[in-house]
Amino acid sequence: MTTISGKELAARVKERVKEQVAELKARGVVPCLAVILVGDNPASRVYVNGKEKDCIECGIESRVIRMPETTAQDELLREVRRCNEDASVHGLLVQLPLPEHIDERAVIEAIAPEKDVDGFTPVNVGRLVVGERCFVPCTPAGCMEMLRAAGVDPAGKRAVVLGRSNIVGKPMALLLTAANATVTLCHSRTGNLADVCREADILVAAVGKPRFVTAEMVKPGAVVIDVGINRLDTGKLCGDVDFESVSSKASAITPVPGGVGLMTRAMLLVNTLEAAQRSAAK
Repeated sequence: MTTISGKELAARVKERVKEQVAELKARGVVPCLAVILVGDNPASRVYVNGKEKDCIECGIESRVIRMPETTAQDELLREVRRCNEDASVHGLLVQLPLPEHIDERAVIEAIAPEKDVDGFTPVNVGRLVVGERCFVPCTPAGCMEMLRAAGVDPAGKRAVVLGRSNIVGKPMALLLTAANATVTLCHSRTGNLADVCREADILVAAVGKPRFVTAEMVKPGAVVIDVGINRLDTGKLCGDVDFESVSSKASAITPVPGGVGLMTRAMLLVNTLEAAQRSAAK
């Protein structure tokens, strides 16, 4: 059994980004990521701090725009438009979740597609569906990198994705389909779920339920990608997969922590670099 280390792979990706950022800087272009953080959600604060640290490591300028919890939607949209119009900003994301009084969809739709390094705008989602060049959501992009690093070619394989979110499940299914896998997208209404999972050569778990996937649900020799990050009552982190039991059946598996989460952050850097490269090529 192979453990696919997000730590090692993310370090390699970041090194490549750092080299290409240096090349851009030599041409007078400083890649810049702007992150808008509304409120003081503790998890969001940790994520944003992590993104800022990653940017600094790779030579990318990081601008964190902190706005109070009480920020009105119009005020937030004005800030988004300001960043859209700022030529020195190459990548823009609004940290989710947003306070309840703000329409998340309206804010995402306001981000310029060429700066949408999260890959969440309808334009980038549509381009992903039809197979055009686009910014791919960072978590599924990271999962595909992990499969490649493990030498797993999805072509001709059966893939099962657990979870149909717009951020992970749906784009993951599209990427695996583009890689010529035969994909089943499962959700809370899927019947005979364990039977469906057992058909998978590649199983991607993104349901947000701790240790939901057990050994009985996994085909011997399957490759298991665990997207979940759940905090137990003990304070310990675990994934959507019961690592101990499943690792005895899988041929390769991602750990939690130290797996997909680190690759999500690394792919944000890749997208930001690409946004800067596209801007410089205009």
